[in-house]
Amino acid sequence: MSESEDSKWGIAHVHASFNNTIITVTDLTGAETIADSSGGAVVKQNRDEASPYAAMQMAETVAEDVLAAGVEGVHVRVRGPGGNLQKSPGPGAQATIRALARAGLEIGRIEDVTPIPHDGSRAPKGKGGF
Repeated sequence: MSESEDSKWGIAHVHASFNNTIITVTDLTGAETIADSSGGAVVKQNRDEASPYAAMQMAETVAEDVLAAGVEGVHVRVRGPGGNLQKSPGPGAQATIRALARAGLEIGRIEDVTPIPHDGSRAPKGKGGF
């Protein structure tokens, strides 16, 4: 990475569904991954992968790697399941942002990048016939 003014910032991509949370930190172009982690890397039970606790643990480990790589701040891009699934991000999204800030990373812009269909595929049939 070049030693310019922009090199101290990265982008934290947070994919927060109701089954898992995935954090990937890239450079500003999004091409080079600096650090990444998912719920399965920090908790034993599958049901806990999306929990705020798991998100905090992941964010701490990711923040250490990112700070070691010389990145001082991150812009956060939060993404829910999207498409024809839920539009809202899972429980790990808030906890991730808080933990990143607590770990000493500067938080820049926070933006929602959940994909929204422009009348895409048919929604899955719900439980109870709705």
